[in-house]
Amino acid sequence: MNAMFDYLTGLAANNNREWYHAHKTEYQEANAQFEALVQELIFKIGETDGSILHNVPKDLTFRLVRDTRFSHDKSPYTPAFRAHIAAGGKQPVPVGYFLMIQPQSRSFLGGGLFADMFKDATSMIREYIYQHQEEFLSIVEEPEFVEHFEVRGNSLKNVPKEYPADCAVAKYLKHKSWFIEYPVEDSIFSDLPAFVDFASERFLQMKPFNDFINRALGGFTMPVRH
Repeated sequence: MNAMFDYLTGLAANNNREWYHAHKTEYQEANAQFEALVQELIFKIGETDGSILHNVPKDLTFRLVRDTRFSHDKSPYTPAFRAHIAAGGKQPVPVGYFLMIQPQSRSFLGGGLFADMFKDATSMIREYIYQHQEEFLSIVEEPEFVEHFEVRGNSLKNVPKEYPADCAVAKYLKHKSWFIEYPVEDSIFSDLPAFVDFASERFLQMKPFNDFINRALGGFTMPVRH
């Protein structure tokens, strides 16, 4: 997987359009390597979760080009390869298995809902957690889950007024997004089969959490861009 790491390291050090266009061949090689890795993960995860088997890797990956219109950081590219492997493709909903590869051990595996701009989705998940408190806590307090993950996401300062502030899931009701991440060291990428096995195991440990979030989002439709 050297092509990926070499390219991303170069892009991070030369985050400009001149370098990007001058290294198109290296990008194509690195991107092909990443898509091959995503395909291996689809096959491996699909042994347990068949809902993602229909996906084609190129439809699950994100562009390196950044939208800098509303960002203080005007760097034109994201020096990372990213993919969201889910039943509905790379859209945020339904939630699935997120992979980000970035050198200097900034890579991670993720699950849950990262986006917090969909107010309807936030409301649906919040209400579902409140109505299914015992089930939710059985997932996020399960020892193996606690060993590897922590529920993260942007949060309100207080529990929304329509919910009791002293309920068992109060801290989770503050959330506007609910996601989990598992950091990945660079060294594990030196052995592709080992990484695929490792990542698939972690992703499948996320599955009960993802399944809960997806049940909460039943009936949600992504907003249409005009």
